[in-house]
Amino acid sequence: MRLNDLSPAIGSKTARKRVGRGPGSNWGKTAGRGHKGQKSRSGGFHKVGFEGGQMPLQRRLPKRGFTPLEPDATAQVRLGDLARVSAEVIDFAALVAAGLVPATAKRAKVFLAGKLEKKVSLNGLGVTKGAKEAIEALGGSVTIVEPVAPPRKLPKKNVA
Repeated sequence: MRLNDLSPAIGSKTARKRVGRGPGSNWGKTAGRGHKGQKSRSGGFHKVGFEGGQMPLQRRLPKRGFTPLEPDATAQVRLGDLARVSAEVIDFAALVAAGLVPATAKRAKVFLAGKLEKKVSLNGLGVTKGAKEAIEALGGSVTIVEPVAPPRKLPKKNVA
């Protein structure tokens, strides 16, 4: 087999329809466009969703709701659930290991709900104001790691 022997499969390529070539072609006179009207003219088309001047469906129905692109990025952890973690220093990995945070989450935040019985040390987690006060009241500590902002792209200067 050589490259010059290759050809498309039979029936995969069909000749284009040559319209407006007389009555013997079955596509003469109106060329399949019917009689009169906007669609019969050259350049005649409607916008997508156009309903002849009636208010289109997508404008008649109310807008409602919003689906975030990144759902459940931050998991919420109750303060009382921290007792289920056996590690002394609780970080994100310890919460995932204890099953308090789904593996799909990227961050976790502890909020004041439930009662904390033991002294804990949080590292790199988000904490609400009330939860932080409750942890520190028992002698625990909270180390919050601030997220690093991505570097800003400065506009290019025109060098003349």
